[in-house]
Amino acid sequence: MTERQVTVGVDGSVTAFAALDEAAVEAARRGARLQVVHCAEEIDAAPPVLRAALARVRERHPGLPVTAVAASGDPADVLAAYGRRAELTVIGSRGLSGFAGMVLHSVSRRLAARTHSPLLVVPGRHPSTVPGRRPAGVLLGVGSDADADAALFAFEEARLRGAGLTVLHAWTYRQPADGSAPAEEEAARQARHAAAVVGAAVAGLRRRVPHAHAETAAVRAAPCRALLTAAHRSELVVVATHPGRPHAARRVGHVTEALLHHARCPVAVVPVP
Repeated sequence: MTERQVTVGVDGSVTAFAALDEAAVEAARRGARLQVVHCAEEIDAAPPVLRAALARVRERHPGLPVTAVAASGDPADVLAAYGRRAELTVIGSRGLSGFAGMVLHSVSRRLAARTHSPLLVVPGRHPSTVPGRRPAGVLLGVGSDADADAALFAFEEARLRGAGLTVLHAWTYRQPADGSAPAEEEAARQARHAAAVVGAAVAGLRRRVPHAHAETAAVRAAPCRALLTAAHRSELVVVATHPGRPHAARRVGHVTEALLHHARCPVAVVPVP
């Protein structure tokens, strides 16, 4: 049997330690081993960062299996390689150098486009770390009924956290090219289509997990704005990426990019066919 694994990239920054803490919790929830990876130009610079990371994990999670790896090379390539055998890869949204320091630029985009496992991007301070604030659960943003793997990941995260799951699809009115239908009729048709997208996502989830329950919402709003607003009330946002699609190797979608930049809670990017 293959050992379950969660991989996290660290660089010694405050945000990287937040990612480390989140990764350790995720590993403990799954009964998985935690692998801590540090990427540096000089390998000799890695041990202090890794020693601090290991000490933090062992103090906060006694008994959690944890290993450390020092690597050199391009951070995105290194983390993608080590994350290939992981069921979850975790990284901070900002940092000093290496993984976290580049995540909002090329690393996050390339990882999200090429990752073979879900990628969790963690900000330094988010709702679950604010004293006295209770987040509203897990939010899944869907763009189509093809996001089935993302739906399953979101459901499992909600189950592991003991939290609720909300499936959200946001849409904006698009004027038909031929202008044949009255605006009210066309808006109603597009609203029905949006509701069908959400319904299909939940139906696809229930085909795999018959007892799955989720709240649903189809809102007429710009997707970036709708998801960022809902994310403010959530402890995790989940979105899909499609690495097999044209141009996916070069960039992630603008909605995912906006979430990585601006969401106040962790964002999970799940690769789907």
